Amino acid sequence: MMTPALVAATARVAAHRGAAFRARSVTLAGFGALVLLAAWIGEVDLAKLFRGLPMIGDYLWRTVPSLRGDHLADDLHDWFWGLREWVILLGDTLLIAYVGTVFGAAVALLASFPAATTLAPDRVVWPLRRVLEAARTVPTLVFALLFVFAFGLGPLAGVLAIAMHTAGALGKLFAEIHENADHRQVEAIRAAGGTWAEACRFGVLPQSMPGMLSLGLLRFEINVREASVLGLVGAGGIGEELYLAVRQFEYTDISAILLLIMATIVGLDSLSGFLRRRVIGVQ
Repeated sequence: MMTPALVAATARVAAHRGAAFRARSVTLAGFGALVLLAAWIGEVDLAKLFRGLPMIGDYLWRTVPSLRGDHLADDLHDWFWGLREWVILLGDTLLIAYVGTVFGAAVALLASFPAATTLAPDRVVWPLRRVLEAARTVPTLVFALLFVFAFGLGPLAGVLAIAMHTAGALGKLFAEIHENADHRQVEAIRAAGGTWAEACRFGVLPQSMPGMLSLGLLRFEINVREASVLGLVGAGGIGEELYLAVRQFEYTDISAILLLIMATIVGLDSLSGFLRRRVIGVQ
């Protein structure tokens, strides 16, 4: 036989479960309503989507070259007919991404210490965080258009565009890594008479370095893809050749160039993983 206390406890549990169920139902209903509203504003048309899917498949099929077993070498030669030029342009893309990443990461490193809430006062953190937000909010392609207009066609515009966006993105991430560091070392350095810069250099940076390197390498991979697109606006690299192939409907050239870019990204990912393991000491 249930005691009054047990009855009351059971009632409270049932009431709690009922309230939790109602809260979940309201949340799901609100989420569904927002999805429907977004679909309506975005003019999502499922009929048009299903009509367009076969066209996507047809376009992709056109990029697949004809490879015959008895003439495989000749077919591969015809497919990658511009390999030497494409490799040179891909090297330009890698250099654009590399230089832009290095410059952007250097700016991000310098800005990350005064942007960390645990290392600087709010009157310094707040405006610097807004500057970093502005730098990463503007798309890289827009920066590239601006710098192409200012400095003309060529890799310089791509380098500056990538550096600007990288500084904004990594500056925030580096600052958050600094905030998670153990600040007892900072306090010890300051108590021993060290300056704020020395406390950041010897107290925070050694702790943050593995995470910063990992994020920097990830950003470099992203920037290689970004640099491949910047050629669309004349910022140099293999993107110009890819854009030309798309405009001229050179379907097999499109697939060849994309395969080169994909192979480069895979190689960079493997290299980044190796470097990360070496830094953090994982075999």
